[in-house]
Amino acid sequence: MITSRRSLFALAFAAFTASAVAPVVAAELREVRIGFQKAGIQPAVKERGILEAALKEKGLTVKWVEFAFGPPLLEALNTGNIDFGYTGDTPPIFAQAATANLLYVAALPGSGKNEGIVVPANSPIKTAVDLKGKRLAIPKGSSAHNTAVAILEKAGLQFSDVTPVYLAPADGTAAFAGGTVDAWSIWDPYLALAEKSGARVVNFAGDAHESIGFFLANREFTNAHGDVVALLNQSFAKESEWANGHRDEITKSLAASTGVDPAVVKILVDRSNFEVTPVSEKYIEEQQKTADRFHKLGLIPKQINVRDIVWKWSPAS
Repeated sequence: MITSRRSLFALAFAAFTASAVAPVVAAELREVRIGFQKAGIQPAVKERGILEAALKEKGLTVKWVEFAFGPPLLEALNTGNIDFGYTGDTPPIFAQAATANLLYVAALPGSGKNEGIVVPANSPIKTAVDLKGKRLAIPKGSSAHNTAVAILEKAGLQFSDVTPVYLAPADGTAAFAGGTVDAWSIWDPYLALAEKSGARVVNFAGDAHESIGFFLANREFTNAHGDVVALLNQSFAKESEWANGHRDEITKSLAASTGVDPAVVKILVDRSNFEVTPVSEKYIEEQQKTADRFHKLGLIPKQINVRDIVWKWSPAS
């Protein structure tokens, strides 16, 4: 019955996609809608107006749409309400399992230090093994979900050894501060904010798996406007190169665009890797491991082939 319900959901999802996206692609392109989160370099790029300048030469304007985390961003991408956006590794897995109308268009390999499991300063939890039987807050279907599973696996635990409490980042912040959960799997800037308040990191994502973010785009939009998608990738790639050599300026820009304390932003910027690259075989294989992990746990209803939705981008020399 579970498979049947999932299949019906996938069919409904695909039908809705077809009706929602077609008018957007058919119309003359005047505006590119970009989904972003208060993570990575995207808020700073928005603040600096780099994309606006690049797209103006094509007669296009930019509309930025903010999301709290990846799953709702990909839902908007699937339905054609945005054209391009950034998420961590896990949301595309769930989206592909639901036959979402999107493509991986670029990879953003991380440092492995911008996400992890955090506990209160006075917590008896010292290592991941101590998480057994504890309440672990997780944004469901997010990269932090994958990080939690990977950290537990490396510690010799099953995901069933913890009690997951599925909370969006804002609700997770309140639950963690209020002590209604024992630990929290989360990313920057929430992770850095928690650390600044005295919390301890049990493990970073990089301790258990390779941390990769992705740019994704609506499939129909990409098929119709591949040149625009390539230009977006190239613009973000140039900004990333700039950011790696100008971390003080990126810190100021991110603090201004997010409203987060500059001291907290400095923590996350100092431990970040800024890079935009094509989705290589290495990253496809890593994503496939993630997909297989979630299928094994029964959290996605069917096996998927990540390669099926990878768009080949060749950066300009």
